[in-house]
Amino acid sequence: MSEVKAAQSKRTEFIDLGLLGYEQAWSFQEDKFAQTVATKVHNRTAECPVATPNYLIFCQHPHVYTIGKSGKPEHLLLDEDGLEQVGASYHKINRGGDITYHGPGQLVGYPILDLDNFFTDIHIYLRTIEQAIINTCADYGLNAGRIDGLTGVWIEDRKICAIGVRASRWVTMHGFAFNINTDLNYFGNIIPCGIDDKAVTSLAAELGAVQDFAAVSYKVLGHLVALFEMDLVME
Repeated sequence: MSEVKAAQSKRTEFIDLGLLGYEQAWSFQEDKFAQTVATKVHNRTAECPVATPNYLIFCQHPHVYTIGKSGKPEHLLLDEDGLEQVGASYHKINRGGDITYHGPGQLVGYPILDLDNFFTDIHIYLRTIEQAIINTCADYGLNAGRIDGLTGVWIEDRKICAIGVRASRWVTMHGFAFNINTDLNYFGNIIPCGIDDKAVTSLAAELGAVQDFAAVSYKVLGHLVALFEMDLVME
């Protein structure tokens, strides 16, 4: 009997978690990720497979440093006492990439997507996320772009958005961190993404004024929906 495949579905549920602790947000996205993978596993033997779900999660985090599987602990320039002094936590996680910072004023996006519903190419996936941020910067008159060999979005040699993802069975988790009104001083405590010869910036720093976080987030959402051709459903 030939395998019956579920129909593609670009239906994507948007969830805004607001300001949420990193561990809580990680647990939340792990649950959504596990549900999506479980559906794909079920479909392999199901007589009537169902479309796998897709989620797009937005949030902000309290001050936290996270390091990926290939990261170097020495890229965190603080010890436990130093972390306590700046009010930040530290987590080792299962995404790719090195160390980065998350904090208030930074838009963190966690797309939990079954790429079988979109395109099965991690390179294209990363470039599409980058393009959404590039397009958002252009909305504010900023010429953002890419640097060959480095994932993320840059304005000249200043990084404005970091990206780190994990994928299993073509289901993605983790995502991007876009500096909108971020306190850039916190990046001075790390070697961001293991890159020590480039600076970090934010939308506010580039424009010289604090930005409307919700308005910027809405623009990012719009560009992601357009580029991925999502059928967006609000929670």
